[in-house]
Amino acid sequence: MCNEQIQAAGPASSAELAWASQACTLPTVEQPLRIAEFDALFAASLREVQRLADTRLRLLLDAGSAAVARDLTARESECCSFFTFTVNSVAGELRVDVEVPAAHVAVLDALAARAAAQAETAA
Repeated sequence: MCNEQIQAAGPASSAELAWASQACTLPTVEQPLRIAEFDALFAASLREVQRLADTRLRLLLDAGSAAVARDLTARESECCSFFTFTVNSVAGELRVDVEVPAAHVAVLDALAARAAAQAETAA
């Protein structure tokens, strides 16, 4: 998922995966599967996307997605160490805060766009 240029919607194509962040250690062949996991989480559970700052994003998810969200964000942090995910349950919903260094804002932009697109498709 740590591709610098992921289109906002649709399955990941080889062109989308062509320019992965140098910091990403996820094998290229596994990247479309990871993107699909995020898409599924967003389509099933995303309630709202909030951009808190250039380098910070908040995803509000259904509380029932906690186990999936924690597992997915933990695995993403392993391959893309520039991501910082904080997952908390707050007032009956799951809050996933995502932070990146300024050098990786394009990745966060892509994640935000993809989340919003999947949420719209599911609505």
